[in-house]
Amino acid sequence: MSISLSTAAADRVRNFLVARGHGIGLRLAVKKTGCSGYAYVVNYAEEVAAGDVVFEVSGVKVVVDAESLPFVDGTEVDFVKQGLNEAFKFRNPRAKAECGCGESFSL
Repeated sequence: MSISLSTAAADRVRNFLVARGHGIGLRLAVKKTGCSGYAYVVNYAEEVAAGDVVFEVSGVKVVVDAESLPFVDGTEVDFVKQGLNEAFKFRNPRAKAECGCGESFSL
């Protein structure tokens, strides 16, 4: 099982945690929704709960709950800027299809 962060994503998380003043890393999960079936949920990780799996990537902790892990295993999280827009992008090798906006996927 693995989750990876690009250099840009790791830098973004690190910088936001410092500016925020608290939190232990990035929390990655999925929820059933969207036009393709599942959507990524990204938030700050405040703690590690029972059943969470923690990956240490480029000095950043990525926390994934056990239920979401099979859906995101092998995913690379990137952070991209395009003009005025900036967002996390996901390269999930398990995804069979993604919606046009890239916010949801199916397995």
